[in-house]
Amino acid sequence: MAERGVDYQEGFEMKKIICGIMLVTLAPWATAQQASPEALFKQWDKNKDGKLLSAELPQSARRNFAKVDTNKDGAISLEEHVRFLKRPRRAQPRQPKGVTVLRDIPYAGTENPRQMLDLILPLKRAGKKPLPVIAFIHGGGWRNGNKSSGVNRVAGLVQTGRYVGVSIGYRLTGEAIWPAQIHDCKAAIRWLRGNAKKHGMDPDKIAVWGSSAGGHLVSMLGSTGGVKELEGKLGKHLGQSSRVSAVVNYYGPSALLQMDDHPGRMKHNAPNSPESLLVGAPIQEAKSKTRQVSPLTHVSKDDAPHLHVHGTKDPLVPFHQSQIYHAALKKVGVESTLITVKEGGHNAPRAVGENQVRLFLGRHLRGKGEKLADETVPTNR
Repeated sequence: MAERGVDYQEGFEMKKIICGIMLVTLAPWATAQQASPEALFKQWDKNKDGKLLSAELPQSARRNFAKVDTNKDGAISLEEHVRFLKRPRRAQPRQPKGVTVLRDIPYAGTENPRQMLDLILPLKRAGKKPLPVIAFIHGGGWRNGNKSSGVNRVAGLVQTGRYVGVSIGYRLTGEAIWPAQIHDCKAAIRWLRGNAKKHGMDPDKIAVWGSSAGGHLVSMLGSTGGVKELEGKLGKHLGQSSRVSAVVNYYGPSALLQMDDHPGRMKHNAPNSPESLLVGAPIQEAKSKTRQVSPLTHVSKDDAPHLHVHGTKDPLVPFHQSQIYHAALKKVGVESTLITVKEGGHNAPRAVGENQVRLFLGRHLRGKGEKLADETVPTNR
């Protein structure tokens, strides 16, 4: 299922239960519990000319205007509107066993569906003490993806009863450029601390884990705990810290201006690259801002310990990005471990590095285990 309110569909359905799966979409403009597509079209057609222009749509429905306007005539007909709303949709993933998931919790003081998180709680806790937190941040080049992918990534660890899991959503570049993304993530961390007692979480033990663009954002969280200009002013918990206790970085960019020094499938310096869209300009023409976006810029001795997992043949984020970030952290005395996936590409199999992640989090969140050594592993491990 799409996140709450993320597309044109949200104005159509308010609430349904299908095959035991609840599909929830909330829209401020919806006045009926279950409006038909035809009734909704009539409601949105302000000038009653039988077609919908972008300006007539609710703000959050406009992002899918081009998808609904299939004949590309600049207006949405009733036929196009009905066809889109009645298209087959993905059901929400089944809830993993052994956990309960509290979905779509606003953390920024807004109803923006991107500024929400899912909280994954164990059904059986291992002890009575507050539990450490593992927060996952999704990838997608800062322009795609959503928080639904993070629930299953942390569920296995939460099922042990030793952790609380979180999956954090954030605004994508189609909606807002940098520093919106880090402002959102920091607001989410502050929300966790502000609500720690309510949900039985340990506010002093929060680890972050992300892949690709999410790996970049968790690295930024780990290296900018004291950077005031990146805090933002979102949410009700501005007095809380956004520092994190540990970082698990799966193949995230660390030095955006150096990405094209190691050619791959993508031209990162191009005006339409994910990095340029994030910054809001071609990165080589906005070097000062691009350096601010790069975790490598912010490395200092008080950064959180890091675990990096990266494939040597990654065609999208060069392996070199983890190498130089890992080396910089070690140089200033920060604990950092690099798991090199030999011949691995982007989106390494989930099992790769899984044991190292478990050991790393056990060490830094529960005080169990020794420091991990750098290691090279095969892709099929």
